[in-house]
Amino acid sequence: MSTNTWTRRHILSLMDFSATEYNTVLQTAAGFQKVLSGRTKKVPALQGRVVANMFFEPSTRTRSSFELAAKRLSADILNFSPGNSSLTKGETILDTAKTYLAMGADIMVIRHKEAGVPQAIANEMDRLNSGVRILNAGDGLHQHPSQALLDLFTLTSLLDRDNPRMELLQGKKIAIVGDILHSRVARSNIYSLTTAGAEVHLAAPPTLLPKEFLKLIDKENQDKLFVHWELDPALEGADFVMALRLQKERMTANFIPSLREYHNLFGITRDRLKICQSDVKIMHPGPTNRGVEITSDLMDDPDLSLISQQVTSGVSTRMALLYLIGISDS
Repeated sequence: MSTNTWTRRHILSLMDFSATEYNTVLQTAAGFQKVLSGRTKKVPALQGRVVANMFFEPSTRTRSSFELAAKRLSADILNFSPGNSSLTKGETILDTAKTYLAMGADIMVIRHKEAGVPQAIANEMDRLNSGVRILNAGDGLHQHPSQALLDLFTLTSLLDRDNPRMELLQGKKIAIVGDILHSRVARSNIYSLTTAGAEVHLAAPPTLLPKEFLKLIDKENQDKLFVHWELDPALEGADFVMALRLQKERMTANFIPSLREYHNLFGITRDRLKICQSDVKIMHPGPTNRGVEITSDLMDDPDLSLISQQVTSGVSTRMALLYLIGISDS
């Protein structure tokens, strides 16, 4: 595992990640993937360290994945549940974080429905010279770095299991389809995939893909990022298709006429994939509305779907992230 070039204390966003940092994550995750595939699935890399999983927002995959990753690294774990916490008594989020600091937390994994909360906690930990590392597990409509990194690992390890690296995605066409407006996953993936040199094609109804996303198309990525308000141009010749969940809990207005109409226009079906590359693979960060964003038969097709691999990749990738920031001297 090559970690000599790693200097990042916190992982809050992929906006300023370098290709070298991406490759370090990929190579480290590949090393841990080998560990997980062996008989002994645990290493003492973070033995004696305390990881606090502070999820202020419901989560199944991300929270469980981080918890298992920390256990596989032999860390001690503190799990936070807002419903049973002093937040219900008026305690602030920063005071909650400082409570975990006083308990000896070395790494805090933060998930919150409001953008900027992980950054605020990181700023406070740095102000206190605590040495605590912060990892953003998803904040509002901002970023979801670990999901985009596990997606990146899923794709590159599919192309070269022993040596996943950014250059493998150079020139690949990747379609991201669905509720892009409310998706922190899409925002993070745009940064990682365009840095890798892939062509990223966004597709959704105009209400879920507003013109503001055109602002992301600048001189550096004008040949890498494309916006479509119809599905076929995004799918045509695509190597990979990522469907996104309709996040009804974040919608404050009627963004689509009905789920049936959305599926008719933008749902991923076997028939629609015919215009993609013959070896196209599909992805979804989950949870999935079966029969809305994607049909069940595609989700369960092992020859087409990478969805289960994404879940598996999540543990090794999050092990890599916890390990990298856990051993960083910066």
